[in-house]
Amino acid sequence: MSDQIKLDQMIPSLMFQGTGSDVGKSLLVAGICRAMTRRGIVVRPFKPQNMSNNAAVTSDGGEIGRAQALQARACGVKPSVHMNPVLLKPQSDLGSQVVVQGQVMTTAKARDYYTLKSKLLPKVLESFVKLSEEADIILVEGAGSPAEVNLRAADIANMGFAEAANVPVLLVSDIDRGGVIASIVGTYNLLSDHEKKLLKGYIINKFRGNVTLFETGHDIIRDHTGLPTFGTLTWFDEARKLPAEDAVALEKARAGKAAAKDHLIKVAVPRLGRIANFDDLDPLQAEPDVEVIMVQAGEPIPGDADLILLPGSKTTMPDLKALRAQGWDIDIQAHLRRGGHVLGICAGFQMLGKKLADPQGIEGPAGEVDGLGLIDMSTTMSGDKRLVEISGIESSTSEAVYGYEMHMGRSEGEGLNNPMLILEGHPDGAVSSDGRIMGCYLHGLFASDNFRNEYLKRFRKDREASLDYEQMVEDVLDRFADHCEAQTDIPAMIEMAKSGV
Repeated sequence: MSDQIKLDQMIPSLMFQGTGSDVGKSLLVAGICRAMTRRGIVVRPFKPQNMSNNAAVTSDGGEIGRAQALQARACGVKPSVHMNPVLLKPQSDLGSQVVVQGQVMTTAKARDYYTLKSKLLPKVLESFVKLSEEADIILVEGAGSPAEVNLRAADIANMGFAEAANVPVLLVSDIDRGGVIASIVGTYNLLSDHEKKLLKGYIINKFRGNVTLFETGHDIIRDHTGLPTFGTLTWFDEARKLPAEDAVALEKARAGKAAAKDHLIKVAVPRLGRIANFDDLDPLQAEPDVEVIMVQAGEPIPGDADLILLPGSKTTMPDLKALRAQGWDIDIQAHLRRGGHVLGICAGFQMLGKKLADPQGIEGPAGEVDGLGLIDMSTTMSGDKRLVEISGIESSTSEAVYGYEMHMGRSEGEGLNNPMLILEGHPDGAVSSDGRIMGCYLHGLFASDNFRNEYLKRFRKDREASLDYEQMVEDVLDRFADHCEAQTDIPAMIEMAKSGV
């Protein structure tokens, strides 16, 4: 790090790095954010670099990873672009859109981004300092694992940041996947001597059963690393109710839903290759009588689905081509002939039209493709990205809706003359003449309880919903904070963050 910028000041902070991806760092930071906030400490979350197509719009007109938005909520504040200064949004297996401090900077292939990363460190540190001006403590989340030493030279996400900002580090490991002792000891052994000095301890996450059974495990880890434990966090089943960031969550079965419950509303969602902003599904998942079925490649859309929901996508035209290659367009037509309903959100809405064009090659190769032809409109991708929090009403019921827009492209056509929503006085989306095909650009609309209830009434018939989704999220955050308070050493974390390395 001698050739890179370093902060000349100590900022009270603590970083959580993982022994791998999906070990639970994001949720852990959210829980500790809420726990410290309830103690009267002004806390802010921070993630130097994130990779996700599940992004959130910030009040300052940018976008960050969804996990940092949840962590900001846990702190009781609005999300800011400075909480996640570098966001990578994958567009292909080889390249990603690079978002810096909330705005699109460029699109880069993996090798090109590797050379770009060191140039982004000043921006990362700038955001870190900016957050420190309003915080007593900053809780930092790493990305992936610091043990990926082949990528260490240009790292800004884990130890590269920790060294530049002089931040103490706790290692988080997932015991549920097995090999937890090896993952902690192995990670420690791969670190440099200076990095080992930044590493102050570890937390075992997702433990099932009696934690006293792992006491000898702690002894073994201490013998090999000298690191103390800061807690063993047992499995928290309600975590599934909180917004997930990584699309890996879509491949996992959602527990807690009664498998044989009568009268389930079945919502089928084609699993697009570059699915984005899939937290639109969370309020539906939380409904006790709604089953959200992620339809994987190679599977048909279930014939007994009540609703087919086309979600957002980072690469609309390639995902539409893939949808056709799976034969899902034929399934959608058959679904409509049976009297089913279709709803498209953002990219899914664009797919419902007659044409999609990307003349500048913004999302991939330039070109034009036929849409599904279900709404009389065409969409052209443009270089201007709309990022805004917005509210309004649903046209047919006048129920309030709120959420955010995050899209490139303008839609035009006669089909838009019957809009689905009115957002701050302007029409948005479209509804077919029979009301069974709908679409809009508004992400998050199902978080609006009254709208969600009214929309689902067409499938529920005489039943009413009682779920308060936003309050449910708050309650789960509080319960997880209680969980963290009981099972991790939060006073020691506070002391470490304030005293530094």
